[in-house]
Amino acid sequence: MSFNLQKIETIVKGYEGEKGALTSVLHDIQAECNYLPEDVLRYVAKKLDIPLIQVFGVATFFTAFSLKPRGKHLISVCLGTACHVRGGARILEKIERDLGIKSGETTEDLEFTLSTVNCLGACALGPIVVVDGTYHGQMTSSKVSSLMKGYQGVRVSKCQGVKERVGVGFIRPDK
Repeated sequence: MSFNLQKIETIVKGYEGEKGALTSVLHDIQAECNYLPEDVLRYVAKKLDIPLIQVFGVATFFTAFSLKPRGKHLISVCLGTACHVRGGARILEKIERDLGIKSGETTEDLEFTLSTVNCLGACALGPIVVVDGTYHGQMTSSKVSSLMKGYQGVRVSKCQGVKERVGVGFIRPDK
């Protein structure tokens, strides 16, 4: 996966001089790149004049941040009590089989990342699968395949344009 240095620079410059902007910077970068690349974290630390350990501390503390490339589509399967008793675990198993990954993993083609949650707060609709923020209630194993097909090839990653890293924390855009 690659990223565009100019977009990263624009994000960082947008918060220049603001105290406590690190979380916002990381959020915007992750929205752009779909994860937080190590080189970008080093770049952010240098540009914001923040110790690298602090940048990594924030990036690893919040579960919303990911240091590994995530899929274009984020899938969450609810395993809360209501969803579990209605077959949430079977739905998770079906998705894992269909995608060839386990919960917490990303497909090799970076199309899907699968995770579980303890509750989504919509128990009456359970079992629930959330894909890219869209809730799909009353899910059944037989509905899983058509749901996944509906998301394949829908969105292209926004982070493109860098092939090589030059020095620590410096990235050069493609020519």
